[in-house]
Amino acid sequence: MTTNLRLGDVFPDFELPDHRKQPRRLSGYTKPSPLDERLGFDDGYPLILIFGRGFFCPRDGEQMRGLVRFQSELAVNYCKLVSVSADPPLVSAAFRTGLGAEWPFLSDEEREVIRSINILDDTEGEYAGVSRPFTFVLRSNLTIHRIYDGWFFVGRPTLEELRQDLREIMETRKDYRYEAYDRPEVKSIRIPQQEWADGPTPLGANGLPMARGVVSSFDVGGGVGMISTDASDEDVFFSFTAIPGEGYRTLRSGTPVSFELVENEAGPTARNIRQEKPKSERSS
Repeated sequence: MTTNLRLGDVFPDFELPDHRKQPRRLSGYTKPSPLDERLGFDDGYPLILIFGRGFFCPRDGEQMRGLVRFQSELAVNYCKLVSVSADPPLVSAAFRTGLGAEWPFLSDEEREVIRSINILDDTEGEYAGVSRPFTFVLRSNLTIHRIYDGWFFVGRPTLEELRQDLREIMETRKDYRYEAYDRPEVKSIRIPQQEWADGPTPLGANGLPMARGVVSSFDVGGGVGMISTDASDEDVFFSFTAIPGEGYRTLRSGTPVSFELVENEAGPTARNIRQEKPKSERSS
């Protein structure tokens, strides 16, 4: 019998430990980023979900080595990749490291997920209770877009087939076209660098209200942060593009700042952010 899942079904939103023994829920890999949500791009991201036999299988090894060559392309296309096997986390971690893989390897040691989707291998003569090899391409809401049965290696998807699958999904996103970003409401949050080409304008010169606060957090990987203020219980969101300058700009947590306040449907956003001296230095 083959898997009980079909195209158009919603894949179970399971939780399993990763190669570091940290619990991970499947939907956590596909959700939109904080910046996406602020911009109104709430589609989330597609996911390639691979169930493999395990570290011992030469066909799995060949498939994984191909995906290692593919992982940098996935990263710049904002697409996600996750592997699942019955290998314990320690074995998965060693297998992952040996491959040079950067995506998460999840461990279904109890075979709960493998059994629930009916892909347990009852014929394996070397290691009992492994998963049959399947690849699922999922939309961000975990709807199944494509299924590949890899019992024979030729049934596993080529990189080109995965590219086509991902393109079909990505083309349905709200922000797939340039025009989605070239709108005033988006450019008020994700600010074009041209805005700062001649240097920052004086705070408030454009009529926007000004505020002061302290950077409460900054995600270096995502390029976004939050500012806490005394004027409101709600923190103010900002993109690194709101800091005048060129290149990738960052601010440390605890940095005092002044900024212009922009009201958006998703909440207040900062722009034209200036680092200030600490209060102790300003008063001296």
